[in-house]
Amino acid sequence: MNTPATGHGTLAEGILRGVGGAENVESLTHCATRLRFQLHDGAKADAAALDALDGVMATVPQSGDRLQIVIGGAVARVYSEIMNLPTMTSGGTAPRKSDADVKAEMRAKSRGRFAWLDNFFEYLSDSFRPLMGVLLGSSLIIAIASVLDALGVVDFRAADKSATWVFVDAMWRSVLYFLPIFVAYNAAKKLKVDPWVGAAVMAAVMTPNFTGLINSKIPGVTTTTNETLGTTESVAHVFGLPMQLNDYGGQVFVPLLMVALLALVYKGLQRIFPESVHMVFVPFFSMLIMIPVTAFLIGPLGIWAGNGLGEGLSWLNNNAPIVFAIMIPLLYPFLVPLGLHWPLNALMLQNINTLGYDFIQGPMGAWNFACFGATAGVLLLSVRHREKEMRQTATGALAAGLFGGISEPSLYGIHLRFKRIYPRMLVGCLVGGVIVGVLGGVDTNAFAFTSLLTIPVFDPMLVYVIAIAASFFTAMALVYFSDFRTPQDRARANAERDAAEAASGEAEPAEDREPATVGAPAHATATATVSAGEPATVPAAVATAPVATATATATATVAKGIELAAPVAGRVVDLDEVGDPVFASRALGEGVGIEPADGRVVAPVDGELMVVADTGHAFGIRTADGVEVLIHVGIDTVQMQGEGFHVRVEAGSQVRAGDLLVEVDLDAVRAAQHPTVTLMTVTNTAELASVEPRTGQDVAVGAPVVTVRR
Repeated sequence: MNTPATGHGTLAEGILRGVGGAENVESLTHCATRLRFQLHDGAKADAAALDALDGVMATVPQSGDRLQIVIGGAVARVYSEIMNLPTMTSGGTAPRKSDADVKAEMRAKSRGRFAWLDNFFEYLSDSFRPLMGVLLGSSLIIAIASVLDALGVVDFRAADKSATWVFVDAMWRSVLYFLPIFVAYNAAKKLKVDPWVGAAVMAAVMTPNFTGLINSKIPGVTTTTNETLGTTESVAHVFGLPMQLNDYGGQVFVPLLMVALLALVYKGLQRIFPESVHMVFVPFFSMLIMIPVTAFLIGPLGIWAGNGLGEGLSWLNNNAPIVFAIMIPLLYPFLVPLGLHWPLNALMLQNINTLGYDFIQGPMGAWNFACFGATAGVLLLSVRHREKEMRQTATGALAAGLFGGISEPSLYGIHLRFKRIYPRMLVGCLVGGVIVGVLGGVDTNAFAFTSLLTIPVFDPMLVYVIAIAASFFTAMALVYFSDFRTPQDRARANAERDAAEAASGEAEPAEDREPATVGAPAHATATATVSAGEPATVPAAVATAPVATATATATATVAKGIELAAPVAGRVVDLDEVGDPVFASRALGEGVGIEPADGRVVAPVDGELMVVADTGHAFGIRTADGVEVLIHVGIDTVQMQGEGFHVRVEAGSQVRAGDLLVEVDLDAVRAAQHPTVTLMTVTNTAELASVEPRTGQDVAVGAPVVTVRR
């Protein structure tokens, strides 16, 4: 479905012109049916021009330069199109807040003592997410190389490989080796400092000039050997101070820590120097300060942390091998995102060289396959919910994992973005680790990527197969059956998907969609048949009766129409009395308001949930006969950002009359100074023969209150 034309462009363009242009928009959000503008100057909005647009149901000016534009079910799509207009993304005289920005600000106000953890995960995620394409590309090259290695075509660990295979190494190592520079660039963008300064600081300690000092005979450079890890350590005396020399290829903890400090330095310098000379002096002094700090302090700190971890694990395996087998897969999910797992590779190689076998890779496989299992769960869900982008990401990450043994695409592209995944993945890690530990451990005499192709190098192979299979399927099942999104996020994602499909004309027929039905009480399926127009008045004394006592009249197909049941018990009032000009104007269709006696809101009719607002204040249901019903809890309750609303359903699911939609804390709504009246309208009233409300009565939940005739 295409956006209706206004005669001078799209609906989105017409709306933007009508509100006074992009430069007049301070912020824009939306709820289930309305665009909500905060304007710099409300007087610049042309209400008449907006009302004349094909696709606008009503325009509602409000105090404080606020303006509401009623769109109806297509509001999410129209909002997205407005935000993507070139004038909104690049024009205007003042910065505009996106819907996500405004919601993030509201969430920030209510964050508890763990807000730092949210910020930490966001920092990690945004530092790696833009790299997903090249990470997947290099990982798939590794996967191909691993297949060739497993088939005996070439030994990628041999020192005398031909130039061809050395070049193949360079193809995938380019990304992993220079990953610190890429991460520094993205992390600096995240913290709103010049990303090129972040990249330049990290690149300084990765140049041939710097790495050439390692193990060199240049005066002032001394080299010692780490007996535990079997590695050499070089120290150079620079400006008379000792500097530990390290190869920072592949290290990501170092750039993440460096950029966090760079942000403080950079922004401090911006306050010191006049804005007219920022371009020259802020980058100059930032580099002058941060390159030495990184080389002398931050870089060695990251390496020391990794080496200390390796030595500690070696001690643990020697003294408590069962504990070690369980801890390794539980630690790796936290080591890999920070790059602290790299020193363990040196320990693995040292074990093979000195002991003839390695004891880390076996239990590590439990972590890897739990990671891949979680990705498989995400892939299955993305197929089920028709999420194209996530399906592509998960497919590539799973291929890189199963055939290449590479976990970074899964971690950086998926797991760090959705915090629900980590606890479920850790259960898979625990299950696999316990199996390895209880069954006596797993060793290998080769350094191998833990993939499907390298299973034969582990001994005992059967124990290893059992452990990784248990890890994989445990994590996959937990992620699939509990979802990687919260119920609210899932509802929003499905609504956005439906809007996008509708806009592109790709929407599936309702009967072909994934039902995703949540549990419903047994009484919710009850229906009854009554004669047309039969009164269903319920005494006030029973207005708050349980749903089970009212389902006999929940929804009924009558001789000449369809009965819509009361979604909540209480007093039924006319839309003119609800105190909202949009509903009173019937822009959202004919219907009723109900002053609720309690906070349990149920489905008034059988149908498909087309809309479930992530804030829990609005629901849209379409019946099999094409009647579109909107249930809206309270007036302007979208501003509560879901506080006091406990949603019990998901968008896209099928509901029966009487199914619980949401539980609302009415006291919280009143405390926020919002009317509690619950509105039910038929949004496609104009397409129907008649919509007949029954007002002025006290009803129990489930009692007929609106008759719809086609």
